[in-house]
This record gives sequence, C-alpha cells and structure tokens, in this order.
Amino acid sequence: MGGDSKFLGMAYVSPYIIGLCIFTAFPFLASLYLSFTDYDLLSTPEWVGLDNYERLFTRDRTFSKSLTVTLLYVFMTVPLKLGFALLVAVVLNYKLKAIGFFRTAYYVPSVLGGSIAIAVLWRYIFADVGLVNMGLTAIGMEPVNWFGDPQNALFTLTLLRCWQFGSAMVIFLAALQSVDRSLYEASSIDGATKWQQFRYITVPLITPVIFFNLIMQTVQAFQEFNGPYIITDGGPLKATYLLPLYIYDKAFKSFDMGYASAIAWILFVIIMVLTLIAFWSSKKWVYYAGDKRS
Repeated sequence: MGGDSKFLGMAYVSPYIIGLCIFTAFPFLASLYLSFTDYDLLSTPEWVGLDNYERLFTRDRTFSKSLTVTLLYVFMTVPLKLGFALLVAVVLNYKLKAIGFFRTAYYVPSVLGGSIAIAVLWRYIFADVGLVNMGLTAIGMEPVNWFGDPQNALFTLTLLRCWQFGSAMVIFLAALQSVDRSLYEASSIDGATKWQQFRYITVPLITPVIFFNLIMQTVQAFQEFNGPYIITDGGPLKATYLLPLYIYDKAFKSFDMGYASAIAWILFVIIMVLTLIAFWSSKKWVYYAGDKRS
C-alpha cells in the first residue's frame, strides 16, 4: 500500500513537475548557456565566452541608459504603489455603507491593468487631446505633453503602474482585518490618537505583509513590459526604454538572442541582489508573531 500511495502521489504531481522542467527549468538554463554565445535563432550558437558581458558594460550605452531608466522606474513605482494601496486598504477597512462595492471597484483595475486594452486606453487618456488635457484646459491650465516630453513620459507610466494597486490592497486589507481590535481599544483608553495607533500598532503588526508586497511588487516592476511597449515603445529619446523592452528588441528584432540572454541574466542578478538586501534588512524592521526582540 505504501508503494502504491507514493506512485499515486507522483502521478498527481507529475504534470506540474514536467511543466516546471519544460517551461521553467530548461529555458532558465538554456538562457544561461546562450548568454555566452552568439546566436541569431537560425544558425548554431557559437561560443564567445564573456564577450556579451564585456560588451554590455564597456561598449553599450543603450544598456546603461535602459538600466538607469529601469531603476528609476522601480524606485518611483514601488513606494508609490505600496503607499497608495495601504492608504486605500486602511480606508476600506472601516465599516462603511456599500463597502463591498467599493472594495470590488478598487480591485478591478488590477485585474484589467495588465491587458493591452487598458494600456491603449491609458495612452488616449493622456494624449495631447485626451481626457486629462481636456480637464486641464477646462480649468484654465495649459495642456501637458505627457508622452512626448522625456521628463513626463516615465512618470505617466508610473501612474499606470500605481493605478493597478488592487492586488496589494487586498493583501493589506486582509492583514488589517487580522489585527486584534482589543489593542486599539486599550490604546484609546490610554489616549492614543488614530495616527499613533496606526504608527505604533497597525504598521508593526502588518510588517510581514508589507515585506511580502515589497518583494512581489519590486519583481513585477522590473519585469514591466506591456505598458512601455504599447504606450511609448521606449520613447521619447529612450526615456521609457526599460530593460525588458531592450531584451525584446535584441532577441526578436535584432535576432541577437545571445546578447539578449546576457541582458536578461544581468536583470535577474539585479533582482536577486535587491531581494537579498531586502531579506537582510527585514531582520531590523519586520516583526513576526512570537518574536522576542529587545
């Protein structure tokens, strides 16, 4: 019976294992090999050693520009999105009329936000004659060149990413509802204000969830592709040319798959390093139930 149970268990998980090997592990390792080759998708990969990486860091100004834009995008987007998601979650945590409707309404953009249609809609909203500029004109202000000005284009894409705060908000909301209400009652008796309750009770108790959202949103921001590709195509003057766009162009427009793989691995290393830094720093600010810290 024990042997039959093990065989049955392996049969149940085998589709996942096969899919993991074929669609994740093999491409992952293959890209590592290709990053050391010259490969145009048609001919046999030719081993070039570290030439692709040497080219990245010494001769490719586009890579350095794209890396700078990507880091700026991530460091703008993640704090704004998490802050806005937490703010909305705190408001929706109160018992208001039709609260179920508002929770659903605020979550919908995160469901639709990654679609091509929403990116196209965002492009028209911020177009020269779009809804935003029409509103600015109506109140007597000058219209803004949102996507044509390099100083505005990246910020406009950041707003699109921040608008998709629903998934982070739902996680924050679940964490807020798990906080023991007696802590708030006790602090109210001691004269604590709402801000003090939020700062000294709410935030410390939900730091594990803040940490989780921080990691997830950082990884997703580094992989952003649809918005910049559809709305600006990396322009103007490569002001929104994120690394995923550069990888795509090198792989499927220039057919330089080896070089694209090298860029992808640099992106992976950056994400991994930042994640490790976040885990190291979490020891100082993330508090779990049962922690005994002085």
